[in-house]
Amino acid sequence: MQREELIISAPKPLEKGYNEITAMGGRASEMLMDFGIYYLDKGMEIVNEDDLERAYLLLKGSIVYEWEGNAQEATRSSVFEENPWCLHVPPKTKVTIRALASETEIAEQKTDNEKTFSAKLYTPAECLSEQFGAGTLNETATRTVRTIFDDRNAPDANLVMGEVINHPGKYSSWPPHHHPQPEIYHYRFYPEKGYGHCEIGDDVFKVQHMDTSVLPGGLVHPQTAVPGYAMYYLWMIRHLEGARFSERIFVEEHKWLLDPNATIWPNK
Repeated sequence: MQREELIISAPKPLEKGYNEITAMGGRASEMLMDFGIYYLDKGMEIVNEDDLERAYLLLKGSIVYEWEGNAQEATRSSVFEENPWCLHVPPKTKVTIRALASETEIAEQKTDNEKTFSAKLYTPAECLSEQFGAGTLNETATRTVRTIFDDRNAPDANLVMGEVINHPGKYSSWPPHHHPQPEIYHYRFYPEKGYGHCEIGDDVFKVQHMDTSVLPGGLVHPQTAVPGYAMYYLWMIRHLEGARFSERIFVEEHKWLLDPNATIWPNK
């Protein structure tokens, strides 16, 4: 596939209001998800009561979440250093989000869902944050993986959401894996002039700050950050009817790398 089909660049700088990146009825419709970023000045609001399942992840800034009679302030200054705030709601739930600071950014993920479930605000304190790859492969695939919600804590959702911090010069989504569900990765870099590489099947693409990759189901998608630059990506999966995402399918020829005692050159 061509780069323009798989790598989408957000406006730079972001436009005030909603910046659409994928749409179920438009660009990258095969992802089965609407995804975009709100860029808000102080005092601006998001008011939404869609007949869709929705998740609102705070990327940067300060806001008030309001839903079902609840209100909660949330602040985040760095996706690299701080765990996330995310409000996840079922269809027809009214959500109001008010920006308390300028240059506030909120990622929105949406899809259809005939089920209902309890709305939930996921706080930084309860986010599952793990070090994947630590102690293996000479630390070349050590990364931080934050799972916000998946089948374990949101079994009736059609969405899955999490974050990865690629340590500089290291790999993630490794060993190579795939799954039938489509997935979206949205990237940030520190410093912002950094970049990384995204494999999609047999193709490799350079990705930069504010890029988004759309990953068709069934294709492997390893990622790497170049040395000196940390790479963040927000990952979003859409369950399929009769095939919910629960585990990664590793490529058979590389599964030996999962062994924590695997010996690799030059330590053979």
